[in-house]
Amino acid sequence: MENVLVAGANGTTGKQIVKLLSETQYFKPVAMVRSKDQMKQFQKDGIETVLGDLEKDVSHAVKDIDKVIFAAGSGGKNVIGVDQDGAKRLIDASKNANIKKFVMLSSMGADAPEEADELKDYLKAKHNADEHLKSSGLNYAIVRPGSLNNDKPTNHIQLQTKLSQQGAISRADVAQTLVRVLNDDTANKVSFEILNGDMLIGKALAHVSG
Repeated sequence: MENVLVAGANGTTGKQIVKLLSETQYFKPVAMVRSKDQMKQFQKDGIETVLGDLEKDVSHAVKDIDKVIFAAGSGGKNVIGVDQDGAKRLIDASKNANIKKFVMLSSMGADAPEEADELKDYLKAKHNADEHLKSSGLNYAIVRPGSLNNDKPTNHIQLQTKLSQQGAISRADVAQTLVRVLNDDTANKVSFEILNGDMLIGKALAHVSG
């Protein structure tokens, strides 16, 4: 089994990612959280945890880690410190630790933040983090969903390198997509957008997998 560090494990999407990973036979989640209080909920379920603050050095967090999912975010409170520079810190630490794959939860619009009507600062931060990942030399997948909601999982999405419309998608389906792209033969060195759709997630991912 491969150890997968989940940055942002305490978030709404992060918790779903950790749960999905704990149910697979291929991956073992390591939940990265900011405080000891946040560790308890994972530890009671037998999930390994590590304390890590994205605004500080996080090199210890990638020790004995095989792959990383970055699902952290500041909720608009500190887009430079967390969404941008925090991501860069973890990317750099992952490179130094020879991580096999870095999966980035990004956002639709992060490819061209200057065109956005709102959330411009957030999208610029995500853009800068994505570009840093692309130039890092790491194997990566950058997943850019539309607006996130808390609907039930459908296990279906629509996926393109660049979708022609805006829209929404459930956090559950995003979490499922992020976990699936951890596989070695799926979505390597690519970025793509996802929304609610009618294609099974596994089938949709075949379009961006060699």
